[in-house]
Amino acid sequence: LRLDTRPESERTKSFLERVVDGFYLPIERLYMKVLAFVMRHRWIVVIAAVASIVSIGPLAKAVPKGFLPKNDEAQFEISLRTPEGTSLAATSLAAERIAREVRTWPEVSTTLVTIGDNSQQTANLASIFVRLLPPDARKASQDELQARVREKIVPTQPKEFRISASAVAAFGGGTFSTATVQYILTGPDLGGIIKYSKAIVEKLKAIPGAVDVDTTLVTGNPELVATVSRRKAADLGVNVADVATASQLLIGGVKVSRYEEAGREYDILVRADEAFRNSPDALSQLTVPSSRLGAVPLLDVVEMKRAEGPSKIDRYARQVQVTFLANTAPGVGAGEVGAALERAVKQLNIPSQFRFIPFGQSKEIARTGKAFIIAFGMSFIFMYLILAAQFESWLHPITILLALPLTVPFALISLVLLRQSLDIFTMLGVLVLFGVVKKNSILQIDHINQLRAEGHSRLDAILHGNRDRLRPILMTTMAFVAGMLPLLTAKGIGAEFNRATAGPVVGGQILSLLLTLLATPVAYSLFDDLATGGQRLLRRLGLKPRTDAETGADEIMPRHEDPLTIDGHSPPPAFKVVP
Repeated sequence: LRLDTRPESERTKSFLERVVDGFYLPIERLYMKVLAFVMRHRWIVVIAAVASIVSIGPLAKAVPKGFLPKNDEAQFEISLRTPEGTSLAATSLAAERIAREVRTWPEVSTTLVTIGDNSQQTANLASIFVRLLPPDARKASQDELQARVREKIVPTQPKEFRISASAVAAFGGGTFSTATVQYILTGPDLGGIIKYSKAIVEKLKAIPGAVDVDTTLVTGNPELVATVSRRKAADLGVNVADVATASQLLIGGVKVSRYEEAGREYDILVRADEAFRNSPDALSQLTVPSSRLGAVPLLDVVEMKRAEGPSKIDRYARQVQVTFLANTAPGVGAGEVGAALERAVKQLNIPSQFRFIPFGQSKEIARTGKAFIIAFGMSFIFMYLILAAQFESWLHPITILLALPLTVPFALISLVLLRQSLDIFTMLGVLVLFGVVKKNSILQIDHINQLRAEGHSRLDAILHGNRDRLRPILMTTMAFVAGMLPLLTAKGIGAEFNRATAGPVVGGQILSLLLTLLATPVAYSLFDDLATGGQRLLRRLGLKPRTDAETGADEIMPRHEDPLTIDGHSPPPAFKVVP
């Protein structure tokens, strides 16, 4: 029986070392066998790397795209617009009926109904605010509950109702909309806008994944259209400007004079009473001056016609405009719906004086995409310059940065598996992923260079260098992934933003680890072969002097037949020739 007299700290350390080695050493042996195999068959890694880079295109198309991730805020809003002319009481009754049905769902906490909550105080516009239980207290997500509104409530309502379910606006009032798909159509005349907007709405409804399709163009508002008969006005000696003034007297009011009081002047406006302003019969009591008859009734020179028009006319860049709004179904990206809508609108061959352009989040998707492309490009340039200064080489930074594009397909695969979209938060996660992968390649290349400087052969330096750096690479990777797991598994209000950033980092790092550990040493050997071949080519062309190993001793010193003579002459007595 032998007693272990070592201190307890040393005995605990040895036990932990045995536990770690029992887990790590099999991984190291397997990695070294795989690395030795691929160094003998480097074409396997080359094909895998090329296939990985080529797969970026198809994977990018498969990943949903958007501006922001769909965040579960435990609240959403149901918008209801009844037909134009509907009274406030009727609109309130319809909204309360929908709110009462929503409150029966177990995931709903409370509801709040408001009528006319906009700048125009529209009586037929209702908003139903729905407060949900916290995300960790229910199984259905906010996005799924919004889809339930579209599937179970909207079909039971009258077809002339315009109903949508969307996230609560971050900023209230104005024309701000939370719709994930927004486009505007601008043009010189309202008639053309109405004509083409109907066709665009039909195209948008036909796109798979587009829900809550709506526009800001609301027609059906009853109006009375007065058209001046210029022939009658000319026959009766009536000026068209007088017709406009008479109409303005009835509706808007006419400035007739000014008066002064306490040093200030005030305009005097004359306008009909409210009861007459809202009555078409009041037009029969108006007269207009005539150069021939003195005064004639207004209706003698005006033709009246009842029609329906828009409830309001919006303008963008001094042109009439209409905004098209839509949300996306679960699992569908706003970028795909927007791209499909643009292709469909091109088929309509809209005249050039009308412009169809992205707006809101749809506009920001394109802007952020271009901005991140620039950010990725600049990051590659700065990383290359820093690494070139660190390694004093223009070739080693390329070997290190080659691992970065190899991680992009795996980051995209993780987005597909986690059902996430490609947005500004996931793009930030990809940038973080680049930093971690670059660190691993730096550890590998730097240690290989150190071993080669000590006299090791290239293959021996690659094998031993990667074996020595495998443990720290695995340690840092596991620590980094473990730190990201709480963000990836978080549940609560606003947790989607954390998961969007952590998803590509965790998935991309785990899935791409083996390929990058093999691709970096293989790329190092290939680039080293390329550099060596280039140097030999330059020496053959006479652009670079040869080394001793390439030229041999015979090229450094001339060959002599007699080692005791130099150029056929014996050396002086003071010199001794030593073989």
